[in-house]
Amino acid sequence: MMEYAVRIKNLSKQYPDFSLNNISLDIPMGSIMGLIGENGSGKTTTIKAMLDIVKRDAGDVEILGMDIREREQEVKEEIGVVFGESQFHDFLSAVQISGIMKRVYKNWDEELFSSYLSRFALPEKKKVKEYSRGMAMKLAIAAALSHHPKLLILDEATSGLDPVARDEILDLFFEFIEDGEHSVLIASHITSDLDKVADYITMIHNGSILFSEQKDQLLEDMGILRCGEEAFAGLSGVRIVGVRRNPYGVEALIHGRDIVKRRYPELVVDRTNIEEIMLYSVRRDRK
Repeated sequence: MMEYAVRIKNLSKQYPDFSLNNISLDIPMGSIMGLIGENGSGKTTTIKAMLDIVKRDAGDVEILGMDIREREQEVKEEIGVVFGESQFHDFLSAVQISGIMKRVYKNWDEELFSSYLSRFALPEKKKVKEYSRGMAMKLAIAAALSHHPKLLILDEATSGLDPVARDEILDLFFEFIEDGEHSVLIASHITSDLDKVADYITMIHNGSILFSEQKDQLLEDMGILRCGEEAFAGLSGVRIVGVRRNPYGVEALIHGRDIVKRRYPELVVDRTNIEEIMLYSVRRDRK
């Protein structure tokens, strides 16, 4: 039987101008889940509601087999969380942060934290206000990992990093999950990162989940069809997700790439990536 790091069922949150609508998703243990969607789609609200940072209106959330409302302290000991904004006071140094975290987490590991500081080339005594955005994000990730959590949750945590630093962080995620007992949920606009590391992709649009699938199956199934208007109008039995028209013809994200290629061998059907899937999925109403 598959074990899950996170199980969310029918999670809902109502705001005057936005609703999170019956969000359900499972994150298998030992995997990396990428959470995608445009700004305002509900990614951050989902994370904050699942962590009980904002009060959910309905739904059930199980993290590492525990209900966070019933066993809040136990759950928080087992998770590391990094949001896109800075998490530490500007006038604290890394050394001072370690001293604070030691009093917060019973499993805080000063030696591990120090090793991350060295790995990321972060000065121990410099104040956070003197850090660049990228350095501050590295510091937050180091702190999130240094109490030996089993689940790492990140909301746009790599957006301030240059490509070399992001690659370094992605390697760290692979190391984190390699024993099969640790998992990562990462909400990100940088879909190329998710192309590299994610095992599963969940897309949220207007507060609802459009899909939650294994990444490899998703990329194997979907493709970009390129053809003229006449050929496009003559398609039959093709599941079209979204369409983009240009002066040269039509491009469409479709399901069943191999089936469509066999049925219409004269048409071009290319492989796709997470960014294209996201872009075309939000254009589904324009078909």
